[in-house]
Amino acid sequence: MRNTTRRAFVLYFVIVAFFCGLGFMMYNFFVHGSEWTSNLVNQHIYKNGEISSAGTIFDRNGTKLVYSEDGVRIYNDDRTIRKAMLHAVGDNSSFIATGVQYVYSSKLSGYDFVNGVYNLKKYNRGNDINLTLDADICKTAYEAMDGRKGTIAVYNYKTGAMVCMVSTPAYDPENKPDDIDDNPDEYEGVYLNRFVSGMYTPGSIFKVVTAISAIENIPDIYSQTFECTGEYATGDGKIICSGVHGTVDFEEALNHSCNVAFAQIAIQLGQSKLMQTAGELGFNTKEDMDQITVSASKFDVSKTTKTDLGWAGIGQYTTMVNPYHMLTIMGAIANNGVATKPYFVQNMVSPDGKVDVIGKTAVNKTVNVTPEIAAQMKKLLRSNVVNYYSDSTFPGLQMCGKTGTAEVEGGSHAWFVGFSQREDTPYAVVCVVEKSGSGLSVAGEVVNEVMQEVCN
Repeated sequence: MRNTTRRAFVLYFVIVAFFCGLGFMMYNFFVHGSEWTSNLVNQHIYKNGEISSAGTIFDRNGTKLVYSEDGVRIYNDDRTIRKAMLHAVGDNSSFIATGVQYVYSSKLSGYDFVNGVYNLKKYNRGNDINLTLDADICKTAYEAMDGRKGTIAVYNYKTGAMVCMVSTPAYDPENKPDDIDDNPDEYEGVYLNRFVSGMYTPGSIFKVVTAISAIENIPDIYSQTFECTGEYATGDGKIICSGVHGTVDFEEALNHSCNVAFAQIAIQLGQSKLMQTAGELGFNTKEDMDQITVSASKFDVSKTTKTDLGWAGIGQYTTMVNPYHMLTIMGAIANNGVATKPYFVQNMVSPDGKVDVIGKTAVNKTVNVTPEIAAQMKKLLRSNVVNYYSDSTFPGLQMCGKTGTAEVEGGSHAWFVGFSQREDTPYAVVCVVEKSGSGLSVAGEVVNEVMQEVCN
């Protein structure tokens, strides 16, 4: 009897262990199956470590950006489009970790949990993916960057659909340069999508954040005036301005991007209130776009002196911002306080015609702007263009915006963030051109060229 009981116990143990092992295997297959399928050793999809068989990637107009033919990956005929779309489409060898060919490799292969890559073998192609990006507009943006490092992106702030996302430098994925890894001056950060992964000193575009905090926390901010003599002594240091602006009110201070005025505003706000506003606007919070992790903007003035706090309020100090994040803030202001999440992958279409929607309109809950603050900021950003930059700089666009010239070692980053106020063109834009000079004359010129094509 004891032997029978012992044998039964062993049998039960074996049965339980079997089903536990089966469950563990099925769990891993469900969670990691797509990753296993997309492994470089899978000869159905890759040859010599490069993607060879997968679906076609299209832009929003149906233009083929890359497709497979006879086991070879073929890119668009236009060399400039290939370079402009590099960081969105990705390369064959998966060096561009934010590209569709890497992030959606399993979907492009046609993989699903039930059938594996059977459809790839059956139809000799995987699923197609449609982007919201416009290849011609991205080409214009790439040419406008004129070989300079940086990024420019444009999205519909009502729907979230991106029409432009360009990061430079880039290279031709069909003819990869031999010296790409040995030429850091020309190809520094070439595998990096600066729009989602870039981190930059913001300079004066951060005055948008300080202005929002002032409206929230200083009841008489519009009636205050500030005297700019070109510098401001804080008591433990000095803030230097780019000009001598005389007596200015809040709106004029933003128009002229007066460092003296905004340093005083930052000090008046204090550390906690400025950090609270930054937190409400999504600083120090990680986000994602189309399964791509976005670098989090950084802001911390918890241990600053008055001088450091003043510099932080005008976008210097240790503050670092991400372009995706700044675009979302602009979108929230333009969209009456509703921050819509940007996306650039629209949908996936299987070989048998089934459509799977990937990108859709969604609210970004990490960026919080009240409708009242948004309305006031729209007036202030419109005033910048009308009273300082001039509408002739952006003809016909009814632009609202803020420039920035961020001082960094070796030069100044040129920034422009803003949006078109025209009802028929609900587009927001962010542009940063690294170590290239003035925000208005450099980034503003790139923005105008791209926005003219987007809006007109």
